[in-house]
Amino acid sequence: MKALLVLDMQNGMLERKDFSEVKEKIRGIVSEFKKSNNLVIFTKHIDSDPNSIIADNTEKGEIEKEFVHFADFILNKITGSAFYNTELDAILKERNIDHLYITGFNTEYCCLFTAISAFDRGYKVTFIEDATGTVNDENTYEMKGLDINDFIGCVLDWSGSVEVLYYEEFLEQNVKC
Repeated sequence: MKALLVLDMQNGMLERKDFSEVKEKIRGIVSEFKKSNNLVIFTKHIDSDPNSIIADNTEKGEIEKEFVHFADFILNKITGSAFYNTELDAILKERNIDHLYITGFNTEYCCLFTAISAFDRGYKVTFIEDATGTVNDENTYEMKGLDINDFIGCVLDWSGSVEVLYYEEFLEQNVKC
């Protein structure tokens, strides 16, 4: 059984850049999961700092309204890993989920940490590289020319532990299933 994890699609993140392509891909993936009656879980990163771009108890900290209704579960988390101090593992085990697909925000933080944590817990993990996004860029990390999504996708792919797909590859696989 498989499940989709959509990490931190919160208004404050989405306001930082034009994420229309990433949102469209996530929307397509969610649609495929829903058509197949597979589990869709959203997370919300809780940040108590009132100056945060995703400050808790503000509109910026909420999941974008157009996506909320897709969620079978919405889990609050306080770290980069969706497994740390949440009910995620219990929810997945209770439903016999053995394959977790990762999408959402931020690619190099919550998506990466959650993919590694899922693998460490014995799940098959598929990271959909172009269905993740980040508010950061080459200037954030002082690495000229850095493509964060490509870099994280390569690291995970080279690990041999996490399957990395592009959206189109996901669609092709899904059609074959």
